[in-house]
Amino acid sequence: MRFGFLLKPGKPEATLLAAELAEVLRKRGCQVLVAEKDVPVDKLGPAIDALIVLGGDGTFLHGASLVADHGVPLLGINLGSLGFMTQFARAEAHAAVEAACDGRLPIDERMRLEVTVLADNQPQERRSALNEAVILRSISRLTELRTELGGDVITTYKADGLIISTPTGSTAYNLAALGPILTPDLEAMVLTPICSHTLTNRPVVVRADAQLRVTNDSGVPVTLTIDGRWTRELGPGHAIEARKTPRPLRIFRPQSTFFAILRRKLSWGEGRGERQG
Repeated sequence: MRFGFLLKPGKPEATLLAAELAEVLRKRGCQVLVAEKDVPVDKLGPAIDALIVLGGDGTFLHGASLVADHGVPLLGINLGSLGFMTQFARAEAHAAVEAACDGRLPIDERMRLEVTVLADNQPQERRSALNEAVILRSISRLTELRTELGGDVITTYKADGLIISTPTGSTAYNLAALGPILTPDLEAMVLTPICSHTLTNRPVVVRADAQLRVTNDSGVPVTLTIDGRWTRELGPGHAIEARKTPRPLRIFRPQSTFFAILRRKLSWGEGRGERQG
């Protein structure tokens, strides 16, 4: 079995831990490849059977963009501060890698979005998103974003922007913008306006297999960002289309349940004012 390693840049702890884990894998007869050292990052997906990510959620998102289309599962070891996607703690790293190598670690599938940029109704570029696509104003005025689902107009959002989130991304920017948390096994998109001018505009959860279209009716350019990593300008009248990708991301499942992770990461139930019983 071929294991790849993707390390958070400038993190000495990641380099040391990778060396430890690589030795564990080699003793089990596995091949080890380190991104950028042993194989170029753009060639990583076809070269490995599993990817170990050492860092935080940003590094995990990078890893997902490199290997998800190849069906390669990711194992995220959290060396950052929050780590919703890098779900294994540093102390669990050795046991998790051994279990993955032995085929004892279950694999979950996470829905991704396929986002297509359109100009004059013609496709220009296409990118996948594990967390979200975000459209934000480029100047100090509200965006006007006409939003349709399967040709049915939802509304024109007059806001600072709009977040289109996957269930995985519901605990990221969407959560900060007061959107709902979705369990990761769902196949749905969350539309969450950012600082909406209309107070009755609330987050909406829609089917992931329907075609969502958002058109820039602002009269000025706006900015599209995918997973906080890839950015493009959308001119007036330009649009994006989003729906789930045919191929989900595969991710190694930790022993902790999703809600156990939420309780730990968000400190649920620890406030002095919470009801007991």
